[in-house]
Amino acid sequence: MDTIERLTALFEKFPGIGPRQAGRFVQYLLRSSPALRREIAESISNLSGGTRQCGSCMRFHAGRTAVCSICANSQRDASHLAIVASDADLAALERSGTFNGLYFVLGGTISLASDSMSGLRMKALIDSLEERVGSGLTEAILAFPANPEGDATAVRVREELQLHSPRLRVTALGRGLSTGSELEYADPETIKSALESRK
Repeated sequence: MDTIERLTALFEKFPGIGPRQAGRFVQYLLRSSPALRREIAESISNLSGGTRQCGSCMRFHAGRTAVCSICANSQRDASHLAIVASDADLAALERSGTFNGLYFVLGGTISLASDSMSGLRMKALIDSLEERVGSGLTEAILAFPANPEGDATAVRVREELQLHSPRLRVTALGRGLSTGSELEYADPETIKSALESRK
């Protein structure tokens, strides 16, 4: 396999990227300046050394501290915790400018094929509840994709939260999000509507 084929095959491993799109990425890089290709290569190389996972919300962030800038911000509303499937969903809520609480990244959704929660950070979430409630947490907002996997995950997470912290109010995003939609692709107005109509 030559270099072009190998790079195309690597791009195909990205979520949502097929062979044609992967090929376009490689062709773009071939037409780009050596400086841009060098910058991309350096950024990828520095990714593991320059990023870490936040010990509180579990998202990946650039920085040397154990806790990310969102979790370290004393101006955030500690009474509200949005539980999201991915870093991309967290970023979408942040971009909307409508949520000022804290986050927890679960690390995905339940696969309906197996109904398994393996790989999800449920234990870390449950283990953090006592401290979060002690710091003023009163409401957990389930902010999962509006699809069957997201719905199944919301049911299971709600059950676990109510079992381990019965007084905690657990809500879910309203259906300002159309069924089948991914949170990361929703526009700020839709996210605002979904937050305001949570129940």
